[in-house]
Amino acid sequence: MAEAVHLRGMTWDHSRGFDPMIATSEAFAATNPGVTITWEKRSLQAFADRPIGEMANSYDLMVIDHPHVGEVARSGLLFPLDGMGRDGELDLLASQSVGVSHRSYQFDGRQWALAIDAATPVAAYRTDRLSEAPSHWNEVLDMARKGEVGFALIPINALMTFLGMAVNRGYAVAGSDGLCMREEAVEILETLREIAALMDQRCLTLDPIGVYEWMGRQARAPSYSPFGYGYTNYSRDGYCRFPLEFSNAPGFDGDPHGTVIGGTGIAVSAASPHRDAAVDYAFMISGAECQKGLFFESGGQPANAVAWDDDICNAATRNFFRNTRKTLDTAWLRPRHDGYMRFQDRGGDIIHACLCGEANVFDTADRLLTAYEDSCQ
Repeated sequence: MAEAVHLRGMTWDHSRGFDPMIATSEAFAATNPGVTITWEKRSLQAFADRPIGEMANSYDLMVIDHPHVGEVARSGLLFPLDGMGRDGELDLLASQSVGVSHRSYQFDGRQWALAIDAATPVAAYRTDRLSEAPSHWNEVLDMARKGEVGFALIPINALMTFLGMAVNRGYAVAGSDGLCMREEAVEILETLREIAALMDQRCLTLDPIGVYEWMGRQARAPSYSPFGYGYTNYSRDGYCRFPLEFSNAPGFDGDPHGTVIGGTGIAVSAASPHRDAAVDYAFMISGAECQKGLFFESGGQPANAVAWDDDICNAATRNFFRNTRKTLDTAWLRPRHDGYMRFQDRGGDIIHACLCGEANVFDTADRLLTAYEDSCQ
């Protein structure tokens, strides 16, 4: 009689992050007798901040954020998914990646996780009040002056918006010379300060989920959000009172390129005593059939382009995937060096303080550039 295999997993606390893991684990167990998988969840903030080292000894499977891979690449905490006879499957997943989702989990020549969820800041709007979304930043400002705009500006989202705007402007961000030029940082900070002053100040306290809850459930709410990591849940029938339609993000020149890629990947702990079963599950859940089928049907937001092209997935989400695809395919991959997470933790707070009126743009730019330099040491 084969030994029973029990895998423990950690994911993030939202229906999009938790429900698909439960559904796919049950399906995996049904086809792999003797294998069971249980999942625990942590807050969205802990998902972004909690070091992988704190979880790798307790869990076989971990849903992770790609900026952490630089910290763990040399630590031996994660089991690399390449070089184990499945490189053909990896090549297929790479070819089916939405934007740089698959590549974001590669570091030092190894594949540390498989992309299962794709996201980047995209636009969302209320179709009961807006017929189409603007594509140019000056149009967004015009709407903000009328009180129709709101988007997430808690520290992490303030930093991601800063970086995305800088890339969209065509600036060389996070290059060999540092984060960017001081005058470029000042310009982007002034742009953010301008629109933040035109929006309800609760935006400084909300993450994208909070903004979508506001827009999707309350009659008196902004009709448009130019930037927010997309959530297909809010475009599906029955999820909220006012279903949202998502579209490509605006740009300074009308093009959405440069938003900061997010999403999640599934990683296997190097300490797991059941790595073979864990790896099999990781490849199953990232594959096209599962992604466009059970993963999506149970509330997930796929990273596989087969799902993004699928008519059923689009019909169920008011064409979320087709309407935001250009933004995803032109999204920017943030730095992942060992030390980057220190900058992400500090940088968001630095920008947030500026948007709250606690610091001027010049001092903020200096502190931001210094924080990035320190992260590279």
